Amino acid sequence: MADLTLRQVKKSYGNIHILHGIDLDIKSGEFIVFVGPSGCGKSTLLRSIAGLEEITSGDLNIAGERVNDVPPSKRGIAMVFQSYALYPHMTVYDNMAFGMKIAGEKKEEIDRRVKQAAEILQLTKYLDRLPKAMSGGQRQRVAIGRAIVRNPKVFLFDEPLSNLDAALRVATRIEIAKLKESMPNTTMIYVTHDQVEAMTLADRIVVLKDGHIEQVGTPMELYKRPGNLFVAQFIGSPAMNILAGTIERAGAPTAVRLPGGVVAHAPIQTPEKAAGTSISFGVRPEDLHIATDAEGGALFEGTVDYIEQLGEVQLVYLDIGRGDDQPLVTKLPGNLEIKRGAVLKLTASPEDLHIFDESGRSFAHYEAEAKAA
Repeated sequence: MADLTLRQVKKSYGNIHILHGIDLDIKSGEFIVFVGPSGCGKSTLLRSIAGLEEITSGDLNIAGERVNDVPPSKRGIAMVFQSYALYPHMTVYDNMAFGMKIAGEKKEEIDRRVKQAAEILQLTKYLDRLPKAMSGGQRQRVAIGRAIVRNPKVFLFDEPLSNLDAALRVATRIEIAKLKESMPNTTMIYVTHDQVEAMTLADRIVVLKDGHIEQVGTPMELYKRPGNLFVAQFIGSPAMNILAGTIERAGAPTAVRLPGGVVAHAPIQTPEKAAGTSISFGVRPEDLHIATDAEGGALFEGTVDYIEQLGEVQLVYLDIGRGDDQPLVTKLPGNLEIKRGAVLKLTASPEDLHIFDESGRSFAHYEAEAKAA
């Protein structure tokens, strides 16, 4: 078991700064996922933890030991890369056993650990095969097995499913989830750009942008209570609808005037000084629904401009005359008969509304911090 802590970890290449003072605490047995756009520093951070990149400054501790100057092989870490990196001339058994043979482990111990890992990953019947006789998903499981046999303190996964097709990604993602269940005391850190992987696998997600941590939380915390505009639009697909608005009445609930003059009421505490200020108003496509008379009016009214029929659901794009050519997107049941050019009235529950200040920070996040204090 291993806690992992990072304190003001920075990484630079000359004058190019990649990581800007990362502070993070990871508990033993956690499954942590790093997400963020390309170039945000997530892979660099993972490689820095592995020791494949030298930290420019700051402290990295694994199981209470500062490991900044400890070589990768001595950190108690096993890494699974995007590419399988298997030896093509070796069988599955020999690929998994190779590292232990180099380390001088006894033959009986090697055999025990390889067979145990193969059973966990359902590879037992493939141990005598060469990698070329296996599917991409099976090869990736071999790469994971090669990491398991080392009994590491920490597993690192660098976009391990990105080379697989859609069906194999789903199957292998399930295998990784089962692997975590079978090894509850092992710490795992996983880098991906795929939100589905992050939401389904993570105990906590670390959202990165430009070498900074934007927010850390459980998948549902980030989805329900994003700390800022970036997280709000990065987590969730399609992205959250964001519109310009003005706080008409501060306090709790807050009244926000939206484009078209409609006033929305959100059960969010805002300071009195916020009255009259410009804000960003957010609502997720899946939280919008067709307004009924009983609900006393609609937040939005618009003309259907485009429809993406996905079967169970359909994404409906509406022109609400907001003036910036950005459609309002809603996710509605697929069996609703909606035609292009139709006029729809949409609303949402007050608890599903989000308000962000002029800096992009969530007012609900301010409120949560105040309660915690």
